[in-house]
Amino acid sequence: MFRRRLSLGWATFVWGSVAFIMAWTLFPIFWMVSTSFKTNLDVFKMPPELWPSQPTLENYIGLASGINPIPRFFFNSFITALLTVVLTTVLAVFAGYALSRLKFKFRDQILVSVLVTQMFPLVVMLAPLYLLYVKAHLLNTYLGMVIAFTSFALPFGIWMIKGFIDSVPVEVEQAAMVDGCSRMQALRTVVLPLITPGIVATGIFAFLDAWNNLLFPLTLTNEIAMKTLPAGMVMAFSGQFKSDWSGMMAASFITTLPVLIIFIFLQRYLVEGLTGGAVKG
Repeated sequence: MFRRRLSLGWATFVWGSVAFIMAWTLFPIFWMVSTSFKTNLDVFKMPPELWPSQPTLENYIGLASGINPIPRFFFNSFITALLTVVLTTVLAVFAGYALSRLKFKFRDQILVSVLVTQMFPLVVMLAPLYLLYVKAHLLNTYLGMVIAFTSFALPFGIWMIKGFIDSVPVEVEQAAMVDGCSRMQALRTVVLPLITPGIVATGIFAFLDAWNNLLFPLTLTNEIAMKTLPAGMVMAFSGQFKSDWSGMMAASFITTLPVLIIFIFLQRYLVEGLTGGAVKG
């Protein structure tokens, strides 16, 4: 009887803790959605309302028809994030394969140097990167932002892909080459299908990094038409004397939707990629 009460009390404590953590985690999202349906006057009402008594869609309508080019910001974010995924994934696959399978001088030093680049804060890179972009005429360009996003996501991608390729027995690849495949054909037909979770996880990481990045588009673009969603929202909804909180929450909810959809449909690959790379690498 005592053990049954103890197990029941422990289960109640565990599930209560889980419920508290879930509520603590999800409440900001609920508040964001709630605020997006409020007017600017309702946002500052005291006491605050958990859900507006008279919900309105004017904030969402204003995103498409207002003076702020939110659809343009969305398009810029989507294009730069998509190109970053493609470039990061392709480069990470070839670099990870070379560092995993090929034997050459300074291979270990290159691996360490790739990892060391992740130690530097993003802010440290802004000033020299801006001067470099001025000389190369890459300011206010999609190419410039994609290169910047890729430079930040690529080191993680290289280590992720290398860990997965290390887990593939080299004998499988050698058997394919004995059957007449070249090294590139063996990579494409044998190795890549076996490391699909790692490739997907790398692509998701690159997409999220590019989609949420604020400092690069805020620094490397000075034209409003080239801003991505994070930088564009800062300029569109906040000012020196007034901030449009309800409009910002509506734009934040729209910004969150692609990330949420990606996580729902690709969470299996993401979990397999992160845990597989950690264990097998």
